[in-house]
Amino acid sequence: MSATEPAQVLIFDADDTLWENNVLFERVIDDFLDWIDHPTLDREQTRKVLDDIEAANAVTHGYGAKMLLQSLHDCFAKLTERPASDEERAKIDDLAGKLVRHEVELIPGVTDTLDALRGRYRMLLLTKGDLEEQQRKLDASGLAPHFDSIHIVPEKNVDTYLALIAEQDIEPATAWMIGNSMKSDIGPARAAGMNAVYVPNEHTWVLEFDESVNREDEKVLFIEKFPELLKHF
Repeated sequence: MSATEPAQVLIFDADDTLWENNVLFERVIDDFLDWIDHPTLDREQTRKVLDDIEAANAVTHGYGAKMLLQSLHDCFAKLTERPASDEERAKIDDLAGKLVRHEVELIPGVTDTLDALRGRYRMLLLTKGDLEEQQRKLDASGLAPHFDSIHIVPEKNVDTYLALIAEQDIEPATAWMIGNSMKSDIGPARAAGMNAVYVPNEHTWVLEFDESVNREDEKVLFIEKFPELLKHF
């Protein structure tokens, strides 16, 4: 696959592509599961309760730290069948403190790779989640100057990509969506006529898995690490 045409557009996901995200959530969840230590449900069963609550809350509250914090409170109430005390609520808030502070851990090689690509391609950032939360993470990352435009959206589906194509006057065949999520990045971008680059992250959120994506698709480039982009672009 050639990516050397002058009109190529590179569109980057943010969470778990440019910086670690879900691994921070997983640390909070692990601490929560350690703390709640349900008397009759094992750890896997307790996690399943939380996963179901997160899936429901994502529909009404969107994505991000605020949604997880709400889900932890909801999970506590469901598992204990009583309201949390002030002390217990404070403990849950403290567990999620790092997320609420929007601390950012860049994935190795991201800055150098973006530096090398900048100026050779038109580069966009497309990330989903709470507008204020995502903007704070972007500000903390220091990566904003690498992008020609930044787009924070509540959801990433086919309509999102079609709207971006129209708004930014993008020829889909020249565009590459680069991300770690089959569900939010690869699948809908391909459905909108774009090419895609899949960059795996072992900590990808379980709700972002989508096994329906065709791994034999010649318009999807599979790489192992973010810096490998420089071998193809």
